[in-house]
Amino acid sequence: MSIISTDRQRVVIGLGKTGYSVIAFLVARGIRVIAMDTRPQTPYSERVQQEFPQVKLYLGRLEQSVLSAASQIILSPGLPLATPQIQQAMAHGVPVVGDIQLFADYAQAPVVAITGSNAKSTVTTLVAQMAQDAGVTVAVGGNLGTPALDLINDDVELYVMELSSFQLETTPALKASVATVLNVSPDHLDRYASYLHYHQAKHEIFKGCQAVVVNRDDALSAPMIKPGVKQLSFGLNHPDLNQFGIIKQEGAAYLAKFNEPLLAVAKLKIKGSHNHSNALAALALGESAGLDMASMLTTLQTYSGLEHRCQWLKCHDGVDYYNDSKGTNVGATVAALQGLAPDTQGNIILMAGGVAKGADFSLLKDAVSQHVASLVLYGQDREKLAAALQGEADIQLASSFEEAFALAHASAQHGDAVLLSPACASFDMFKNFEHRGQAFTQLVAAL
Repeated sequence: MSIISTDRQRVVIGLGKTGYSVIAFLVARGIRVIAMDTRPQTPYSERVQQEFPQVKLYLGRLEQSVLSAASQIILSPGLPLATPQIQQAMAHGVPVVGDIQLFADYAQAPVVAITGSNAKSTVTTLVAQMAQDAGVTVAVGGNLGTPALDLINDDVELYVMELSSFQLETTPALKASVATVLNVSPDHLDRYASYLHYHQAKHEIFKGCQAVVVNRDDALSAPMIKPGVKQLSFGLNHPDLNQFGIIKQEGAAYLAKFNEPLLAVAKLKIKGSHNHSNALAALALGESAGLDMASMLTTLQTYSGLEHRCQWLKCHDGVDYYNDSKGTNVGATVAALQGLAPDTQGNIILMAGGVAKGADFSLLKDAVSQHVASLVLYGQDREKLAAALQGEADIQLASSFEEAFALAHASAQHGDAVLLSPACASFDMFKNFEHRGQAFTQLVAAL
């Protein structure tokens, strides 16, 4: 374990949930802390003042003289590294890390590290459930739920961490036991200079890892690794030796390792080919972490997935309704369409829209052309979506989310599926993707 020395002060930037966890962690270890936030008031600023009166706060500004004199800056993922004040401090030689690097320095148990443009929450929770069911004392968090530093505990036997590109760009030495980039598709291009920079941030997860898990169906998931690093792969094709994939026997599809059938796909509760891929990824990660295969296969037969992620809600008048509100980028929506199409007897009516985040909607064309009969578009960037997808499907524009749902419902016939998979962020109309998914769920429940 590397030790954080106590000379000079650490500056924590960002007073949200993550920043609060960092302050609490450092103060508990007797480390001097100064906290800053560009906002004049934050959800945690009063709490910090009450619980840690010794911590000096700078609200509404980043104080350059303090930053440049710091021994270390711990940057919350909400603020870009490219922020001029951060760059100036770095030019003065001040190291900038995030809470995940502090976590990596202190965690004593092996770490399963998971990132990807899509599906990382599903795979993270699935691996954690596999570990728990196998009798392992597991802690799960990071970008999902609990802040990383709140998980540190000597009793933990395995950490399963979901990590975002924002967290990884301030994590120079994660040193995970096993790491994966599940997939890479354009996202957050409003924050990164290019798609390449976003891709590079994702691959920070592999630094110093002992084993990697690679998606054979996505070339951008494969890292350059040093000799001696163990590698497993997963994909939806027939697997080679020591790989996970899909095989067919007597007309039925099975999750498999090489030629050995492990579990009939029909026994999975999570549906769609994208979820078959997620199950295979979890098996590869779990095996790399030393989990028992038989126990993992038992978990796969009970795991029903997460809310807002291609979640089946209801069949009404022969129409299935799916909530994929977590589909906040183009890649997620493509995956949802490709995954659900084989399980849909009729057509898919897609509800999409919101805030584009710099996305290239033309990348939706093939999936929409192949799988979507009707597009119902709403939100701030609905016109951009409509322009990019003109001619690929019937398009209807809605002035509200409720109107979009009414149009989608009216368009659906027996055997069809109505899918909310927005390909956009939610903050033009909702607090977050959960709020959007809840609104859709309530409209479906009212049918």
